[in-house]
Amino acid sequence: MTAPEQWSDRLSGCERAFGAPSAAPDRTPRHGISEVSATSGLSAHTLRWYERIGLLDPVDRSHAGQRRYSDADLARLAFLTKLRLTGMPVADMVRYVELVRDGDATRAERRQLLVDHRAEVRQRLADLHATLAVIDRKIDLYGEPPAAGDGTTGTTEHHPIEDRKSA
Repeated sequence: MTAPEQWSDRLSGCERAFGAPSAAPDRTPRHGISEVSATSGLSAHTLRWYERIGLLDPVDRSHAGQRRYSDADLARLAFLTKLRLTGMPVADMVRYVELVRDGDATRAERRQLLVDHRAEVRQRLADLHATLAVIDRKIDLYGEPPAAGDGTTGTTEHHPIEDRKSA
């Protein structure tokens, strides 16, 4: 057994379904809300809200009325979590899920929604890279911190005028 297979064997079914959704995930309801919350990082409140606003289809219930999520629900949650992480507004996420529900006739519109969002993410990444370059430049202005007790002021020459200009 290879190392990745050993690691995969230690994951719960919930963790496997969320971390590596299959192309045709199982629709059998089997995961409780606390397990899904712990695996996804989403609170139980957020999971219930996602269901209420239509990001998730109505979740099956156990005989005691407790929510039971399927691997298919987890696959959708994994994708929605990525969209939120990239800054997609919830309204756009809801629109995307509505289009999915409308079937294959909406594939072009779904694709365009994702293409537009990708362009926004790429722009934010470019902005972050430019900002990181500014931070790196500022760090370089301050030079290396002196080693404890060596009495030096660092390896980079101090530029007080440039430092004051750029805060």
